[in-house]
Amino acid sequence: MTDALTLTVQRTEGPLVLVATAGEIDVDSAPALRTGALRLIAQGHPYLILDLEQVTFCDSSGFNALIGIMRCAKDAGGSLTLAATPGRLARMLDLTGLSTLMPSYSSAADALGAHAATGKSVTP
Repeated sequence: MTDALTLTVQRTEGPLVLVATAGEIDVDSAPALRTGALRLIAQGHPYLILDLEQVTFCDSSGFNALIGIMRCAKDAGGSLTLAATPGRLARMLDLTGLSTLMPSYSSAADALGAHAATGKSVTP
C-alpha cells in the first residue's frame, strides 16, 4: 500500500505560495502534483516553495513532475524552491545539476527566509 499524496497550501503572500506535500510522489500521483502546482501558478503564485518533509518516496515520475513545475514557474517569472528535500531526491538533483536551478533548503522556514531576504526570488 502506498501513501496517498496530499498537497496543502500553508501560506500565500502575493506571488509566493508555500505548499506542504506529503505521501509518495510516483507514477500515480505525479500528475496530481503537477496539476496542483500549475493551478497555483495560474492563480498568480509563480514563486512556489514545496515543503517535502512528509514525502516518503519520489520516483522518476515525481522527479520529472518537479522539472515541469520548475519550467512553468520560470516561464511565469517565478521559481520552484524545495524545502526538507528527502535524501535520495536531493542526491538526484545534485547528480543531474538541477540543484542549481531548483534550490533546496533544510526547512520551509529557511526557504521562506531566503525568499524574504531577496524580495522576489529564492536562490541558494
